[in-house]
Amino acid sequence: MNAPATAQLPVIVIGAGPTGLAAAAHLVERGIEPLVLEAGPAAGAAVREWSHVRLFSTWGEVVDPAAEKLLAPTGWTRPDPGSYPSGGDWAERYLQPLADALGERVRTGARVTGVSRAGRDRIVDAEREQQPFVVHVTRTDGREERLFARAVIDASGTWTTPGPAGAGGLPALGERAAADHVTYRVPDLKDPAVRARYAGRRTAVIGSGASAFTALAYLADLAKADDGTGTKAVWILRRGLSGSTFGGGEADQLPARGALGLAAKAAVDEGYADAVTGFRTEAIERDGERLVLVAEDGRRLDAVDEVIVLTGFRPDLSFLSEIRLGLDERLQAPVALAPLIDPNQHSCGTVYPHGHRELAHPEPGVYLVGMKSYGRAPTFLAMTGYEQVRSVVAAIAGDLEAADRVELTLPETGVCGGAGLFDAPDAAETEGGCCAPAPQLVQFGAPATVGAAADEAPAGGCCGS
Repeated sequence: MNAPATAQLPVIVIGAGPTGLAAAAHLVERGIEPLVLEAGPAAGAAVREWSHVRLFSTWGEVVDPAAEKLLAPTGWTRPDPGSYPSGGDWAERYLQPLADALGERVRTGARVTGVSRAGRDRIVDAEREQQPFVVHVTRTDGREERLFARAVIDASGTWTTPGPAGAGGLPALGERAAADHVTYRVPDLKDPAVRARYAGRRTAVIGSGASAFTALAYLADLAKADDGTGTKAVWILRRGLSGSTFGGGEADQLPARGALGLAAKAAVDEGYADAVTGFRTEAIERDGERLVLVAEDGRRLDAVDEVIVLTGFRPDLSFLSEIRLGLDERLQAPVALAPLIDPNQHSCGTVYPHGHRELAHPEPGVYLVGMKSYGRAPTFLAMTGYEQVRSVVAAIAGDLEAADRVELTLPETGVCGGAGLFDAPDAAETEGGCCAPAPQLVQFGAPATVGAAADEAPAGGCCGS
């Protein structure tokens, strides 16, 4: 089968999440036909998996302008821009209506397994840029198909590839074998079966970002409930405690993000969680039906019943192996973007707005956008993704003036540390200046003043919110 003329082809968008659907809306606005391929059974499939978690961004910050224009003729009403949606709200009240408005341009149950140039693997130079892209897709019933595209926008996110408990980026010894007692998601404690799994139990929470804050706050709420007596969390941090451990607090321009950190601090202050600092997990060992975490230095913690691993996410690049990507060796983000989002230097709000030039690769016509564009950096905000696709689509349309224009100002403050980030303690935390924080168990005494109750404080990491 010969490849059709490139100019007649659609732009294929991988992923029907917030950024992917926004890309499709911008393409439609530009008169370019999109084809959105979603591996899950419905739009926003990944968001639906954390439907119980409340975002710390308001409705006004998570609706794309081009998408809103596309939705307007359908009678869609934008939710109160000052209120905070849950993941379920976001999916049902925005993402699904947007997918419905796009109609047959969105295909669900379509998993992308490979992207290449038609007739050209990554080695071949000859007439490479004249060839359309070919995208291999596997449907849920096992059927395989080959689709052609003029450009490819990969907005598939990172949800399916969470980081492991192991401090070195690899699973800890025994982590896979303990899979029946390990989860990589914030648990939905309103689900009776999930609640029973953690009620009255001792749970280790590994991670230092907003997702870990959320889990700690949820477990503290459970401990306070009549059916949660004896519930205890052990918070495992690879670094020491500092002024930035709990985020920006009241100084955060996203107030709900600051409140989330304060809720986690309250969980520790009130004795519902112990914080173990300077602990780098090397192994997870069985002790009957319980688990024992072992650090790289040989220290062993008291046994726990469950482990919640919230150490960030990483991009799945496997289906892009025949595409020429230019990725930073550390973050796995586009080379030009990486220094702008390096979490060792930036929080969510200090990332400079960026567009098609920072997202470009040696393979023209391919863009990684949304959370996937950030690689392993945890500092992504939904409004960043919307600005990315606005610029990228303008570039695909040939409108470089619009593509180069910056149309976004991000809220400042807020610390979004993830796995392995901020491992070096603040100068005040160590005598040697270059030493790792001394391992210790920390329990705070005086209760903290929390800006919002844990069940009211919108949650969720910078990622996807």
